[in-house]
Amino acid sequence: MKRSLLMTGLLTLAMSLMPADGADANRNEVPDYVLEKFTSGGTAENLQPKHIRLMQEAFDNIPHNRQMQNAVTVTSVDNLALNRAVMTSLDDSFSCKLDDWSVTNQKRSGRCWIFAGTNLLRVGAMNKMNLKDFEFSQSYIFFWDKIERTNYFLESIIDTADRPDGDRTVDFLLANVLSDGGQWNMFVSIVKKHGLVPKTAMPESESSSNSSMMNNILKAKLREGAKRLRDMQGNGAGIAELRNAKHEILTVIYRILSIHMGTPPSRFEWQWRDKDNKFHRDGEMTPQEFTTKYVTLNLDEYVCLVHDPRPSSSFGRTFTVAYLGNVIGGEPVKYLNVDIDMMKKIAMRTILDGQPVWFGCDCSKQMDRDLGLWDSRLFDYESVYDTKFALNKADRLIYHQSRMNHAMLFTGVDVVDGKSRRWRVENSWSDESGRKGFFIMDDSWFDEFMFEIAAQKSYLPENLQKALTLKPIVLPPWDPMGSLAYCEFARIY
Repeated sequence: MKRSLLMTGLLTLAMSLMPADGADANRNEVPDYVLEKFTSGGTAENLQPKHIRLMQEAFDNIPHNRQMQNAVTVTSVDNLALNRAVMTSLDDSFSCKLDDWSVTNQKRSGRCWIFAGTNLLRVGAMNKMNLKDFEFSQSYIFFWDKIERTNYFLESIIDTADRPDGDRTVDFLLANVLSDGGQWNMFVSIVKKHGLVPKTAMPESESSSNSSMMNNILKAKLREGAKRLRDMQGNGAGIAELRNAKHEILTVIYRILSIHMGTPPSRFEWQWRDKDNKFHRDGEMTPQEFTTKYVTLNLDEYVCLVHDPRPSSSFGRTFTVAYLGNVIGGEPVKYLNVDIDMMKKIAMRTILDGQPVWFGCDCSKQMDRDLGLWDSRLFDYESVYDTKFALNKADRLIYHQSRMNHAMLFTGVDVVDGKSRRWRVENSWSDESGRKGFFIMDDSWFDEFMFEIAAQKSYLPENLQKALTLKPIVLPPWDPMGSLAYCEFARIY
């Protein structure tokens, strides 16, 4: 009996020293021997004076290096690397051009996906109302996305509340809480649930146009809320208690958003004078009634096509990203992976049939904002630095050199012998950038830095339409295919 009690006591002591729920394994992903390698006396190689001397000699022995140093220290490297032959070859003419309207301005916010979505839908609305220009309220979509995404985030925290502090998924959720960015399916989910209103019914506020401070406040409250929910779960709270606490947090977030952005209208008066000076009045409408009457595209027919060339991905397969979304029970974020030529073909056909195309890309590469140009050869950095930049598109995704960070609209394409040569892009960076807000994208840039388009299912060949029915592969939350929903890229510009 005493022996049994002793063994029980030793076992209890041993278990108390072990990490709970695998927490130690999660925290200490770097094994101890790594520390031994990289500290004094370890086996990792130290950068020694002889190495520095050899690097300096290699630099000094090539006159080109000194010439580039003299130039780049007094001017922007982009000015020096600009390939003028490429710049002058991209003229502003297109065999098919749809736009005859002014561009929009997302200002200092990451709402590109909302602007691209409302810019797509406004084309049909302008035609139906016989208007030269018109905008849906981006602020209205932004408000409801923040509320819906708060609920989505808090439900994700509840779902992962039994995981230890330091768990990679929990850390990712906390690091990327309530970003401005989003995806096509997330835009569709908000429109379907909350409808749309004209910009006059919910105009821009200081915080919708300059969201940084508002986001900081919201993130602080949501991380505080996440701690509350995780602590409650750790203390044995049931799902009903957690949900009650969640709704209390949501109420605070709604209050903060309303203070910053105003309260979204549930009803509004709509009347207008068209471009022929004819007056129209619809009277009082709800956002859903307005959407039903003036959105001419069938959003249920749209799917997301992506080009993901990584060896781990397969063309003709669907996939999704874990914990990526905004409306619980809304449109799932689902992608169909296609080769780049198929994406081009569908985008071109859509434009030729008279419809713009929503797309996502890595707009930061080989881009001149003032000139409004994207071309894969626009800047010759290799000549400046005398080195090759050898990563291909798949490698750039794997090694975190490229990711989706901006959404825009194709409104034109230049077609030669049945193939696209360049693309006309409606951006949302105001008419002070590019060519009154419109940009030119060379076809070579499409190959390298385009990742996604929203397309109508009817444009897909039969085998790809069948592929849409496949159960999607679930990628981890931090996969680069979900990056558009977490970026704040536009604020850089």
